Amino acid sequence: MKNIEETSAIIPVAGIGTRLRPHTHTWPKVLLTVGDKPILGHILDEVKNVGIKRVYLIIGHFGEKIKKYVATYYPELKVEYILQKEQKGLGHAVWMAKDYVRGPLMVLLGDTIISADLKKFLFSQDNAIALKEVEDPKRFGVAVVKNGYVARLVEKPEKPLSNLAVVGIYTFKKSEILFKSLEKLKLSGRMTKGEMQLTDALEIMIRSGHKIKPIMIEGWHDCGKKETIIETNKYILKRKKLSARVKGVLVQNPVYIAKSARIKNSIIGPYTSVGEHVQIEDSIITDSIINQGAVIHNMNLDKSLIGPDAVLKGRVEHVNIGENSEIKFEN
Repeated sequence: MKNIEETSAIIPVAGIGTRLRPHTHTWPKVLLTVGDKPILGHILDEVKNVGIKRVYLIIGHFGEKIKKYVATYYPELKVEYILQKEQKGLGHAVWMAKDYVRGPLMVLLGDTIISADLKKFLFSQDNAIALKEVEDPKRFGVAVVKNGYVARLVEKPEKPLSNLAVVGIYTFKKSEILFKSLEKLKLSGRMTKGEMQLTDALEIMIRSGHKIKPIMIEGWHDCGKKETIIETNKYILKRKKLSARVKGVLVQNPVYIAKSARIKNSIIGPYTSVGEHVQIEDSIITDSIINQGAVIHNMNLDKSLIGPDAVLKGRVEHVNIGENSEIKFEN
């Protein structure tokens, strides 16, 4: 793409996030902290750093919280919001932008953090998608590559034809061709696993003679459930070599501690992220994520995910609670 500033980015962020409940009952998955900022922040950083200016966020019922976050931290981006009232799959989410987007397009998934050179995709002479070898391809869209191009795409196949998973970066030289394929898919009524799949639309593109180039990537980190989001947090803290010092607190780096957090008489880390306005006293916390506004007293936490404004007082070993929850354990 000769002029990256002409490229639009679509980022679907309307997903309910059922595997991250109870947090996602009251909080959008993409605003949960991973490392030093929310998931969406990492994605928008990549978009901004590569030079893309116009972004379309496909939002759902927590859209207002997402709008507030983006307006606060990314005012330089030209962001438009498109409401997806019903979550009918990734293909449907992208199709929602058909009346807004023109010209070159990049699609990025809103629930994964990918370490890749986006310019490889943007400067490709062809449409391009990211692929990665995985051990269990049944969970993903799977690609078959022949003669340097994608020959077939199948969504979550029972008998995978390859171990090359489609992992969340797509670029199109002309978005109009993608939207025509999505329109054909919608008119056909075809659903896979109960959803309108983007991979099925890309299969239509391929059958119509449009080439899609595979680009292999290594860094792909799922944020879809508690265990993987904590593992991704660990990866980011190590990669960025994040560290902190707090007077009167034993900090074992790598950690991220927001400047507004207040911590007393505690041990924090390693591999722990502490968000804005968190209060921690008399606690030991390792390999965990403490989201903004949480209050933690007299706790011993490991591999725990604490939602925004949650309150914990007592002593337990593993916790996974959501926003505005309060738990008290008697010693």
